[in-house]
Amino acid sequence: MFDFSGKTAVITGAGGAIGGEIARGLAEAGAGVAIWDIAPEAARRKADEISTATGGEVLPVECNVVSKPGVKEAFEKTVAHFGTIDMLINGAGGGQKSTTTSNELEFFDIDPDQTRAGIDLNYLSAVIPSQAVGRLFAEKEAGAIVNITSVGGGLPLSRALAYSNGKAAADSFTRWLAVHMATTYSSKIRVNAVAPGFIITDQNRFLLVDQETGNLTERGETILKNVPAGRFAEPGEIVGGVLWLLSEQATFVNGAIIPIDGGFSAFDGV
Repeated sequence: MFDFSGKTAVITGAGGAIGGEIARGLAEAGAGVAIWDIAPEAARRKADEISTATGGEVLPVECNVVSKPGVKEAFEKTVAHFGTIDMLINGAGGGQKSTTTSNELEFFDIDPDQTRAGIDLNYLSAVIPSQAVGRLFAEKEAGAIVNITSVGGGLPLSRALAYSNGKAAADSFTRWLAVHMATTYSSKIRVNAVAPGFIITDQNRFLLVDQETGNLTERGETILKNVPAGRFAEPGEIVGGVLWLLSEQATFVNGAIIPIDGGFSAFDGV
């Protein structure tokens, strides 16, 4: 449905599940893809897997997205390889056990440094790459950014303190940056977000799946009761929304946050 031939995309956190599927979708649609990930082995493994499967050009780049020097280095490596960047998908983020309340950890005892780190991971992880790549978009007067936020940014998820707060900030940043780039530099620069619902990944498995039995935890069962689709999402189900927002079919979509959540954000529990 989409053709990104001749375009280059950067996907942060693409060594993981959601970012990796987005990288695969873009490669299948003809884009050159740079996978920025803090784990170089994960980035290389994912790049090799996608390149083999699609025949696309995929560049693994080690990058700590909450470090401006680290992002600058990754940006320079990517531009040196591809010549330019046309699309940025900010996919790095995730939950942390150290900022999630539980029987073992009360809200009152959460460490402030851990909270800052969690908010950095889910907020500054979108801001800092957007500064580096956005400057190039401003010079070109064209470009598209998609942030991967969460349904937990609209209504905070119980227990998940830093994750929910960081994703709420990322939602606000999406709207702010959309207006700033369009009115300051070019209306051909667009910034949007998709807000995935619940997907079982390595980062949130501790909350949703009992490590001993493999069954859903009480929290996992509660979530499914509030998802009209009656199941968790698969990472690949996020891809279509992202590709649409990046495409020529969405040229008048700017500052939007699109939920991909099986109806979770539309359901009031009754």
